[in-house]
Amino acid sequence: MKNSNFLICTCLLLTLSMLCSSEKLMSQNTDKDDIEYNNLISLFKEWRSFEKPPLREGAPDYTAATFEKRDAKFEDLRKRLLAIDTVGWDAENQIDWMIVWAEMNGYEFNRKILKPWERDPAFYKSVWSYRSDVPAHEGPTHHMTTELWQYEFPLDKKSRARLLGDIKVIKPLNEQAKINLTGNARDLWITGIRDIEWQSYSLGKILEKQDVIEDKELSAEIMEAKTSTDDFVKWLKEKSVLKTGPSGIGKENYSWYLQYVHLVPLSWEDEVMILKRELARAWSSLKLEEHRNRELPELIPANNKADFDQLAEESVQNIMSFLENQDIVTVKEYFEPALREHMGTYQDPEKRNFFTIGMHYDPRPLYSHFYHWFELARMDTEPHQSEIRKGPLLYNIFDSRNEGTATAVEEMFMQAGLYDEKPRVREIVYIMIAQRAARGLGSLYAHANDMTMEEAGGIHSEYTPRGWMKTEKELLIFEQHLYLRQPGYGTSYITGKYLLENAMADYAKMKEDNKEDFRVKDFFDELNGIGNVPISLGHWQMTGQSSHLDKIIR
Repeated sequence: MKNSNFLICTCLLLTLSMLCSSEKLMSQNTDKDDIEYNNLISLFKEWRSFEKPPLREGAPDYTAATFEKRDAKFEDLRKRLLAIDTVGWDAENQIDWMIVWAEMNGYEFNRKILKPWERDPAFYKSVWSYRSDVPAHEGPTHHMTTELWQYEFPLDKKSRARLLGDIKVIKPLNEQAKINLTGNARDLWITGIRDIEWQSYSLGKILEKQDVIEDKELSAEIMEAKTSTDDFVKWLKEKSVLKTGPSGIGKENYSWYLQYVHLVPLSWEDEVMILKRELARAWSSLKLEEHRNRELPELIPANNKADFDQLAEESVQNIMSFLENQDIVTVKEYFEPALREHMGTYQDPEKRNFFTIGMHYDPRPLYSHFYHWFELARMDTEPHQSEIRKGPLLYNIFDSRNEGTATAVEEMFMQAGLYDEKPRVREIVYIMIAQRAARGLGSLYAHANDMTMEEAGGIHSEYTPRGWMKTEKELLIFEQHLYLRQPGYGTSYITGKYLLENAMADYAKMKEDNKEDFRVKDFFDELNGIGNVPISLGHWQMTGQSSHLDKIIR
């Protein structure tokens, strides 16, 4: 018995010793992980500081010589990122590392392949009159833009000083553009002139404001910026006759960019297949909906301001109560105000484009897509705790998450019952899906240089049901131009939707395997909590599964 007690005591002491050693080792590993993660945060801040180019005569410097001088620093930053030991990190921290890695890949891709400062005149557009509905402007944008939507006129003293500083960037940047723009991408060049012409118009509108008219210094600077912009437009038009080359980046580059910058685990060929499939599904589903609804009265569009305002108000109330009462997502206090800022206004029938046509029948499909504004309000009001995720990711890396989610919820909310009392509205949802698939498919062929931008627009226009893309040409040009400027953006609505559906499927199966209830609200709340990161990374964090990223991680 004594020997037995001794053995028991010895075993207990050994066990306690092992536990203490294990706890000490775990503590050491945790300390090591904390140090390494803090190194990542420090490197991220250094990287973001580096990513902003130095100044040349008060404007960001995109000259070839300056890029060459900065190459060594970039390579040092990347080597330091790759040297960080992430073994043992949880998924959330590994995802933060991958975001920084993807941004650095984006810098390298822009530097070597996309070269917007060399190929894309629209890159030099400085004046923006609106906030994008995603975390940052869609498409390549220079680093010192004038965000007019952030100003209220008449200007207070602080705003006046800021606007004056913004405007002073325009002339030297326009002059620098004439040095940098040596590319031969004809579609980008020709269509980009429109963006610079619009800048001149916007500057002219500022000059009409009474407090600007009375401010000699400010009005003189704006006039100088406008004159410089007009001269830039003239220069672009003169050079346009020499531009004969393709604007797409090619299939191989496109696939690399998708996978290693936007972390979309697909290739050019994969996206063609998915968009063709979605286009066919949308058209066939639309026809089945029309058949099912054939005995119901047709939807009647609002044809005066009073009717539209009433329809818009009822739609806001309906969609907000639906999200709350049907347990779709936790509705925050800033959701409804964010939606109300973008309710839209009545337009005469001959002025309506694709989106406003649908909106005048019923705004709720488009208001579902305005999930965007909930996400931006969250970013403004409740920024993510991660230093890396709290602001917009560079190079539109957020597109699969933000555009994909906004597109996915159009159909998800429909399937959850949003239009049960008005089935004809379901037809609008399928028309919108078809339009997204058609325009994305066109953009794929344009990037493969199998089609010109105009030919890609033909797919966009012809395969949108009911001729809704044939009523107003500006939207068609705007969208195809953007997608040619920003690889992967035109497809992100549909492929992001596809990736989100995959994430929901794996999340639901995980719940089922664990004998837990699947709740739509839990899924969207977790998704929202992860932040505006690529949906493939959100999928990983929500499910613990990363097999869909294998081709990228390898």
